[in-house]
Amino acid sequence: MKKYIIDTNALISFVTDRNLAQQQIVAPLFEAASRLKCTLVCHQFVLTEFVFVMDKVYGTPKTTINEMIRDFITMPGVEVHQHTDFSVLLSLWPSGIADFGDALIAATAKAMKGAVVVTFDEKFKSGLKKLGLESL
Repeated sequence: MKKYIIDTNALISFVTDRNLAQQQIVAPLFEAASRLKCTLVCHQFVLTEFVFVMDKVYGTPKTTINEMIRDFITMPGVEVHQHTDFSVLLSLWPSGIADFGDALIAATAKAMKGAVVVTFDEKFKSGLKKLGLESL
């Protein structure tokens, strides 16, 4: 089964209307995961960034953010990933290819051979390509 590693910006685009074009790209992945047609992998770091952005940037009430995370992590087809290979992470950061959070996602993708990173960050996509990793 295909695995997709969700970046913070993809998760935020799914739950907000900040960019409808991005939402239309990511929504079918969430639909497919809910039907167990693919797996959405979310690193716990992404959830931490998600909480920060939804709270500080969007002013979303913490109880609402809590409910959003609960709904997301209990959704069929979602896998929360908590392991980080720090030797791989630190080999990718600070390299200029990615910031720390992006390097963490790239390290996760390297560990999950064949997984596709779902991000809307063009610089990060370019860095993933240089690493031989696939992105959507």
